[in-house]
Amino acid sequence: MKFGSTFISLYLMMILTFTGVSWVLDEYWAQELEQDVESYTGYKSVVLALGGLLNHRPDVLWPLILDQASQRLKLPVHLIEKNAVTHFTSEQQTMLASGQVVVYYENTSIRLYQLLGDNSTLLALGPVKVPTRPKQKAFIRVFFLLITALVILLWLWPLSRDLDALQKSTRLFGKGNLDIKAPTAFTPTIAPVVKTFNMMAERIKTLIAEQQELTNAVSHELRTPLARTKFALQMLEKSRDSEKSAQYIAQISSDVTELDELINEMLLYAAFEHDKPVLDFKPQPLADIIEQQIAKHSCFNGDISFINHTQALQLVCDRRFIDRALNNYLANAVKYGRGEIRVALTADDKHCYIRVEDNGGGVADDFKSLVFDAFSRGDKSRNRETGGFGLGLAIVQKIMLWHRGRAYVEDSDLGGACFVLCLPLTPDW
Repeated sequence: MKFGSTFISLYLMMILTFTGVSWVLDEYWAQELEQDVESYTGYKSVVLALGGLLNHRPDVLWPLILDQASQRLKLPVHLIEKNAVTHFTSEQQTMLASGQVVVYYENTSIRLYQLLGDNSTLLALGPVKVPTRPKQKAFIRVFFLLITALVILLWLWPLSRDLDALQKSTRLFGKGNLDIKAPTAFTPTIAPVVKTFNMMAERIKTLIAEQQELTNAVSHELRTPLARTKFALQMLEKSRDSEKSAQYIAQISSDVTELDELINEMLLYAAFEHDKPVLDFKPQPLADIIEQQIAKHSCFNGDISFINHTQALQLVCDRRFIDRALNNYLANAVKYGRGEIRVALTADDKHCYIRVEDNGGGVADDFKSLVFDAFSRGDKSRNRETGGFGLGLAIVQKIMLWHRGRAYVEDSDLGGACFVLCLPLTPDW
């Protein structure tokens, strides 16, 4: 079993902390024992009893009485001249004068003194050993410490193992290994942290992949009009024909316009992708929104029809962005349809549906799940020759997410594609 640095540091910290606390408690216990040793051992009671007995007997009998008491109690008691003892402090001398028992400590032994009634003789008990903790209790204490250390070991080892694994995964992820995942944690304390790390790592990996994909797509989108512009400029320099020069100038102007539109679309998509705007949700008459959007496409040479299957439907939404999503759908139908567009508004108990259908070439089944991705391309009927950058539908998808709805595409009975906006009637924001 290999111990990592995390385990060793945590284990040592806990053991040293526990040992330190135990030592402090032991010192406190010893101090309390020292302060209360006279009452703990009963020596003080013996001295007080003998002192009272001697004070009621003639002083000529004191040696005999103490000799009998010493044999009976098996304690060293004797008489000492007060002036023979010089180690008393002023406080102890005051205690003696007031008839109290004074305890004098000597390393592992103690002596107890009391001044007798003649004020010149001390009754002394000792030296006797300071009571120590029984060996059995000492063994119990050591056993308890060992058990505690074992419990800490069993608890801390899997915890430190999970932390070491997470640290290793974090280090590898920081060095650029985006496929790394932290292994499953064995402790419930670390499991949520590991789960959160893996979610974060997956999200970062997705964002970086999307960023790389977006960068590649933008590079591809910019390359084509720039190449056409460069070619047109080269041909314009060599051209002496005014008609051809005008064509080249028109081509350059068209490419510049296309680049400007692409940049604007990318800036809008980037703003939607990274910074959700402040939405103004209010009840809006959905049929009026659709009719106004259709009116904006009145220059369309084909036929646009609107079928309303609802009665004065009010939808809580941000009108600006619903306008934007519907406009992108209609612009998409105008570009890729073949002259016929149909808009239908329906609703059920929970959702309303705006369907924009065209009679174009439709969307291939294997591309329907990708058509709302940024810079996506469909079949030949939906290529760059008809305009667009593959960002319009990605913006629609983002708007639907803000409204707790969804955008999807299905086949239309007109022969083309049917793009759908699905919005909740009772949103939960």
